[in-house]
Amino acid sequence: MKLRPEEISSVLSQELDKYGRDLALESVGTILQVGDGIARIYGLQEVLAGELIKFPGDIMGIVLNLEEDSVGAAIFGDDTHIKEGDQVTRTGAIASVPVGEAVTGRVLNAVGQPIDGEGPVPSDEMRPIEVKAPGVIDRQPVKVPLLTGLKAIDSMTPIGRGQRELIIGDRQTGKTAIAIDTIINQRGKGVHCFYVAIGQKQSTVAGVRATLEKHGAMEYTTIISACASEPAPMLYIAPYTGCTMAEHLMWQGKDTLVVYDDLSKQANAYRQLSLLLRRPPGREAYPGDVFYLHSRLLERAVKLSDEKGGGSLTALPIIETQASDVSAYIPTNVISITDGQIFLEGDLFYSGVRPAVNVGISVSRVGGNAQTKAMKKVAGSLRLDLAQYRELAAFAQFGSDLDKATQRQLTRGERMVEILKQDQYVPMSIQKQVAIIYAGSQGALDDVPLTEVRRWEAEFLAFLEQRHAGALHAIEQSGQLADDTAEHLNAAIKEFRSQWQAQLEVALAAAAEPNAEAGA
Repeated sequence: MKLRPEEISSVLSQELDKYGRDLALESVGTILQVGDGIARIYGLQEVLAGELIKFPGDIMGIVLNLEEDSVGAAIFGDDTHIKEGDQVTRTGAIASVPVGEAVTGRVLNAVGQPIDGEGPVPSDEMRPIEVKAPGVIDRQPVKVPLLTGLKAIDSMTPIGRGQRELIIGDRQTGKTAIAIDTIINQRGKGVHCFYVAIGQKQSTVAGVRATLEKHGAMEYTTIISACASEPAPMLYIAPYTGCTMAEHLMWQGKDTLVVYDDLSKQANAYRQLSLLLRRPPGREAYPGDVFYLHSRLLERAVKLSDEKGGGSLTALPIIETQASDVSAYIPTNVISITDGQIFLEGDLFYSGVRPAVNVGISVSRVGGNAQTKAMKKVAGSLRLDLAQYRELAAFAQFGSDLDKATQRQLTRGERMVEILKQDQYVPMSIQKQVAIIYAGSQGALDDVPLTEVRRWEAEFLAFLEQRHAGALHAIEQSGQLADDTAEHLNAAIKEFRSQWQAQLEVALAAAAEPNAEAGA
């Protein structure tokens, strides 16, 4: 068998054509130390602060510290399989999460991965979790109400679209309940809601989801969960993830609401990260930039100008206090960043005033701008009246001889406090709120026994819906309490009071008969 040179050359040229050499440069580092969700890495000379890096097992991390001879990074996920000497590679990307309508109705973790067992999130769009807040020129004043459905809040500490309203109080005083009620009340109002659970128990998050599903609110709500069992880096970035998802919809001209429950736990997680990264501790061992941690997050809440689409992002951060101490480090920080606060008091909560809003400390710095004209008209003096009532009630317990004017004020105050009480997960429409507060402020309940006020309210509102729906409709449509509508309400109150009085007399007579027979 003879080998011909042309055959050999053709085979060699074919083989050479197949052969390709791809050269890729990779920036690789070596882990010097790992533990508690933190890794110290040697070798990543060109890495950027905030850049994502890849650990063994496809676990991602974020660079937080750039030091002279090493890099400090936080690990997103389980670090038990990562050990000293492992290789770490740069990605050249910054932390981003999936955004868009696809995340609506889902439960996601802090890096945007689904944890609800309903498959992957079908979204190709990604957005960085850390972006600069819109500038002054891109904003407009907050003037459109975001109704919570809670009489005590919509009347005295109103929230507007684009506002940052802090919910603050001790544990177990109803902070989350207010946030959930607000989300439930957005049904049919075109507001996309995001509930960010930071450091909560998994059972608590599951309970929140079940409640929202029961009331049909998961149709427009996304839950971002970084549970207490997860590493500190996940708790640290969870609020930014929720904010980014909401921000994407905001730039499309939509209205969004984000609840951060709660930022105290995020601050604790950031303190843990900072101490492990050997950053110098400051007051209460928090790092020096803990204010910036929250300010750069909450400053992203905004009502965009009409030129930018007019979308809004409303933030409801929650802060937990210890023994009602609002002068502690983190509470004072967040109070100074936000546009007002709703302070929930333990003593009020345990005495049956729920929601337990302390009128004296609670404030909305947007004020009447975020209220409908009807509510502004009926609730204008409500805050002052309640404050005077509290002062008189404290004084009256020391003496029994009170003049008639003081007694009238105490009677009216007691009824108004009773009117402002509200059950959980039963948000009320604004027109009904206006009607019942108007009735209370006109003295319609002054002669109603205190124990019967809640029943009087429920029956009065049902009576209005059946017999005087026109008045409610007028308030809803115009947002105002015109003179003719007020006259209509006065006539309805008068008619209902006469019916109620007749029913009460019949009930008292029926109760007296068995007593008379027993006496005989």
